Amino acid sequence: MKKPITELAKDLAIAPVAGYLATKVMEPVSMKLYEWESDADRQREDEVRPGPPFGIAADKTLALFGIHLEGQAQERAGMAFHYGLAVSWAPVYALIRRTTPIGPVSAGLASGAAMSLIVDEGLTPLLGFSAPNRDYPLITHARGFAAHLAFGLAVAAVTETAWCLTRSRP
Repeated sequence: MKKPITELAKDLAIAPVAGYLATKVMEPVSMKLYEWESDADRQREDEVRPGPPFGIAADKTLALFGIHLEGQAQERAGMAFHYGLAVSWAPVYALIRRTTPIGPVSAGLASGAAMSLIVDEGLTPLLGFSAPNRDYPLITHARGFAAHLAFGLAVAAVTETAWCLTRSRP
């Protein structure tokens, strides 16, 4: 029987890589789906979006500490929030796999769907990092959901590969 602390440590070491690489998969998926949207839907979305949610999250969070960034520093802070969320969410996949009988694909889809629903559809508008959900066309929500499913599947692929390499598969 494997020791839970050892497995937790391995999972937390794998998570940053899985989250980073999964974001690199999710971004082009989201952009391709955006390109396939109608001009009217893209225009409506662009009109209501106050800016990149991760950039707004960085600005609002840093403002709580009296920090106000501009230019490249502001962009880097936004990207740090974007990738930081991905890295912090990646362990959700390992938690699902280690505590349930769910297989890799289902666990990847579940973790990606949960991220979409909790973060994108819940916390992001609630905290004012985006416009209210109802302001966006339905296709925007569908695209975000699909992109997060791709994120979850990519986290699953990276994590499962790392588990095979480290002999720590659940």
